[in-house]
Amino acid sequence: MTGKRTRMPFLGIAALLLALVAASAQGADGIVLVPSAHDVKATTDRLQKALTEKGVTIFARIDHAAAAKTIGQPLRPMEVLIFGNPKLGIPLIQKNAQLGLDLPIRVLVYQGENGKTYLAYTDPAFLAKRFGVTEPASVIEQMTSMLKSFTAAAAK
Repeated sequence: MTGKRTRMPFLGIAALLLALVAASAQGADGIVLVPSAHDVKATTDRLQKALTEKGVTIFARIDHAAAAKTIGQPLRPMEVLIFGNPKLGIPLIQKNAQLGLDLPIRVLVYQGENGKTYLAYTDPAFLAKRFGVTEPASVIEQMTSMLKSFTAAAAK
């Protein structure tokens, strides 16, 4: 009986911590965080390779840390990959031109203060809601699924 009583508060605290971690994985701002097992460059390379192999267009790769060095400023490793598929993005932009602010998709790969690498992107469902675009729903679902798949592959 005593063992059960001591475990119950622990289990409640553990459940609360898991809920907080899950909430940080996708915050109210629509940002999805995916921890990576690799450094920033390797993670970005893996993401770019996975996208290229599936025929996704890479529009740009931006190295923020390299840019910071050019002005003599420090910055932890941080790169942005901008990519997309016009067949998916254009139908959404046709519904609301302001979606062009967030499309094509961007994934930020960065080293956190804790030294770990993360991939961060805006959830397409959040973007659709933000801009009041609910159709074509299949496009939003496909973008969401693809981002989860590509970021998970890059993070492994």
